[in-house]
Amino acid sequence: MGKKIWLFIVVLLTTFLLAACGGGNSEESSSGDASETTADGATKIVAWAWDPNFNIAALNLASENYNGDTEIELEVIENAQDDIVQKLNTGLSSGTMKGMPNLVLIEDQRAQSFLQSYPDAFYPIGDYFNPEDFADYKLAPTSLEGEQYGLPFDTGATGFFYRTDYLEEAGYTHDDLVDLTWAEFVEIAKDVKEQTGHAMLALDPNDLGILRIMMQTTGTWYTTEDGTINLADNEPLKRALEHYKELMDNDLVKLVSDWSQYLAAFNSGDVASVPAGNWIAPSIEAEESQSGLWAVAPIPRLDMEGAVNASNHGGSSWYVLNIDGKEAAAEFLGNTFGSNVDFYQSLLTDVGAIGTYIPASEGDAYQFENEFFGGQKVIYDISQWMEEIPQVDYGMNTYGIEDIISAELQQYLNGKSLEDMLADAQAQAEAQFK
Repeated sequence: MGKKIWLFIVVLLTTFLLAACGGGNSEESSSGDASETTADGATKIVAWAWDPNFNIAALNLASENYNGDTEIELEVIENAQDDIVQKLNTGLSSGTMKGMPNLVLIEDQRAQSFLQSYPDAFYPIGDYFNPEDFADYKLAPTSLEGEQYGLPFDTGATGFFYRTDYLEEAGYTHDDLVDLTWAEFVEIAKDVKEQTGHAMLALDPNDLGILRIMMQTTGTWYTTEDGTINLADNEPLKRALEHYKELMDNDLVKLVSDWSQYLAAFNSGDVASVPAGNWIAPSIEAEESQSGLWAVAPIPRLDMEGAVNASNHGGSSWYVLNIDGKEAAAEFLGNTFGSNVDFYQSLLTDVGAIGTYIPASEGDAYQFENEFFGGQKVIYDISQWMEEIPQVDYGMNTYGIEDIISAELQQYLNGKSLEDMLADAQAQAEAQFK
């Protein structure tokens, strides 16, 4: 009898251990380990983001303003943007969600590469907020096949930041700088150089952001909506490259090789303007001695039918991974970044972040008259231009295509025809991104 009982116990223990191991493997294959319940019953949410003074500060402020039904505890893990890209690609391509966060910040121009490559890895969150409350141009890169996966965050809405004293010396008023085309911008740059001796802007030859700014005024990108690479027959890109070359050929540009040199170009007074995303404003304001000498006008447009004086340069959005805790993470986003006007006022005053949540633009913080910019309501103006930005689908390979264009661009500047340059870039891009 004792032997039978012993055998029964062995069988029972073996069955229990197999069940436990089987349950563990199943859990690991279907979800990550980011979410858990804390000792006080809250749902722990792990978020990955970069920049402690901007994106991470925004997350922490959102946590302070959260008042949803689900009690949460937010843990923010700082990673460099490139590290987030690498970790997501490595983890998601391995086929397991182990180690993934609940929330992650992804740059808009990289988003489609993740959504299209790993469609089951992200949780659709369109039911947790109203996408129509956000600027239209943010919706294409954050959605896929009719599902909204990203909650739009900051805007890269551009402005033509300029030195009022330099432009006045060259004979221009603010009204002269509104509703410009890029062709007119080049002519103004020639006058500024002749009258003041200053280059109009600083450019890093390895950063083609200025081309993106120009193209998006027409709603055009390096690829079409169906993902087809479009370089050789891309008229807005051709126009943008022609303007770029004219600026270079006429010595209207101060060339820089890194971020610190770029900042120094306008903080030192070497250049007359900074056409860039609104996020550049704090860097301009860092040189307190120039207070009252700056203003901002709408970004120039390409001289083409349908083009507008509005564009984008940067910006990111929040995504929820399809793992345990996804509902709580989505609720957190919807309750804060997705709907809270008061939170957006604090986001602007405390962090300096301009969101793309349209209802927030009527708040008091957006009416601030900035003395550095001559009392101009810079934030309000930018929020209005933001609503006009054409929507484009950034596709999957923006930066890879730009690497090809960048190499070809030097040959174009050295005499290669524009048609040959773009034809060669098209062939290389098609070969690389089949």
